[in-house]
Amino acid sequence: MQKIKTNHYDIFLSNQNSSLINELISINKYSKVFILVDSNTKKCCLKLFLKKHLSETKIELIKIKNGEENKNTKNLYSVWIKISKLGGDRNSLLINLGGGLVSDLGGFVASTYNRGIDFVNVPTTLLSMVDASIGGKVGINIDKLKNQVGVFNYPKLILIDTSFLETLPKRELNSGFAEMIKHGLIFEKKYYEMLSELKYIDSKLSTELIYNSIKIKNEIVKNDPKEKNLRKILNFGHTLGHAIESHFLGKKKSKTLLHGEAISIGMVLESYISYKILRMPYEQCLNIKKTISSKFQKIKINKDDSKSIINLIKFDKKSKDGKVLFALLSEIGKAKINIEVPKKTIIESLEYYKS
Repeated sequence: MQKIKTNHYDIFLSNQNSSLINELISINKYSKVFILVDSNTKKCCLKLFLKKHLSETKIELIKIKNGEENKNTKNLYSVWIKISKLGGDRNSLLINLGGGLVSDLGGFVASTYNRGIDFVNVPTTLLSMVDASIGGKVGINIDKLKNQVGVFNYPKLILIDTSFLETLPKRELNSGFAEMIKHGLIFEKKYYEMLSELKYIDSKLSTELIYNSIKIKNEIVKNDPKEKNLRKILNFGHTLGHAIESHFLGKKKSKTLLHGEAISIGMVLESYISYKILRMPYEQCLNIKKTISSKFQKIKINKDDSKSIINLIKFDKKSKDGKVLFALLSEIGKAKINIEVPKKTIIESLEYYKS
């Protein structure tokens, strides 16, 4: 079992049986133990989790529908009410078993119910293993806008069991892989090159690669937990990526994009912007586009889509005094923050993606 220490909790990485959560429950003598799942993790992961990691403990199960559109106030209220009706008190524990939806919403529930109860994250998607469940950000979407309401709060521990990856379709694995690519682009060129050379992304993805991504994100977060400075580099690909995700989330008669799919487009766009604004070498810009194109299907973005995406950027949480600030690359492996970008260059980047 591999262990990564953060400033507030430990991350354990293994696919073996573990008594970690049982020990935590025993030490803290929790009055109630709740498990939050979505419809996917209830079907595919719950039985395996109980068998491997939570024996001889009475649990109360709470289920929500899967899908990013369900990370909303309606479900937040619903989970609060269910915990209350099931007798939850300040000495309860909430275990979030699932992807980013479950860890984000569940973490926010735990942070606010009775002014805060303990929680544990058990991520079951690649995206939540390398990104969503790590770093202390919890929250919900409002009106299709990503993560507009939330707080910083930390779990008691994170348990990453890579055997859950076997339950995922390829599209979900790709979504998580986008965040891994981002970690290399902003922090470690050699890691990016290793990832770009992978021909196949499947459930047998190297534990060491996953470990590297977690280590990179943890290193950044440890140095800037509240996103005042360095942590902003994690937003590379996300300023436009979140706008794209929100646009397709709210667009009727259109397929909703997974988070990583939207971020992969955002990284292509923001690589081009990096070339235009920070003079990142053009061959590196092309390399990023080629790498992402080889792993993600191209999405059609028409003129109306482009207008909507540009309009949604103004809701970005990094906005300051009405200006949207980007995290961009001066070169692969080196990022800069708080870069203002003209609207004209954003429009050009969308044309670059479509070309």
